[in-house]
Amino acid sequence: MEEKDKLLIEKLIDNDEELKSYVEEHILFEKQLGELNKKPYLTQEEEVRKKKIKKLKLSGRDKIEMILRKYR
Repeated sequence: MEEKDKLLIEKLIDNDEELKSYVEEHILFEKQLGELNKKPYLTQEEEVRKKKIKKLKLSGRDKIEMILRKYR
């Protein structure tokens, strides 16, 4: 994420509940992926979960971008 986007999010997050929820969700997905990436080996279920989290994270990032576009 670009620095100007981070600054805009910091400025808006307290006043935009939708943005806040997507940002919090994005952080949660980052943590979950980090935990999975620490493992030397993933089960098939964990691989599927990892792919799903990546898709959800990307979808959330797109939604964050759409909200930020409104404010630019």
